[in-house]
Amino acid sequence: MLKKLTLAAVLALTPLAQAEVVDDPALTEPEITITHDGESTYYEYTVNGQLREIKVVPKVGKPYYLVPADGSKFIRVEESQLLIPKWVIFRW
Repeated sequence: MLKKLTLAAVLALTPLAQAEVVDDPALTEPEITITHDGESTYYEYTVNGQLREIKVVPKVGKPYYLVPADGSKFIRVEESQLLIPKWVIFRW
């Protein structure tokens, strides 16, 4: 009985978690535009009207990303630079 009362008291004194709405443009989901050509598929990620990165998926080889560098130039990287929640459900 004492354990139940102690547990009830602890739960009563524990503050409730509150959801916080964050209105941060950096955390918004990107718009994705998919285009194809004969050799590759391109996924253009745009956040708030600004092109953030391009994922290139070639027919042969591993996918890679193009991210903006100085001015209108893009550099190639192997991992995405966007902070988007991503989960792998199955991989084989």
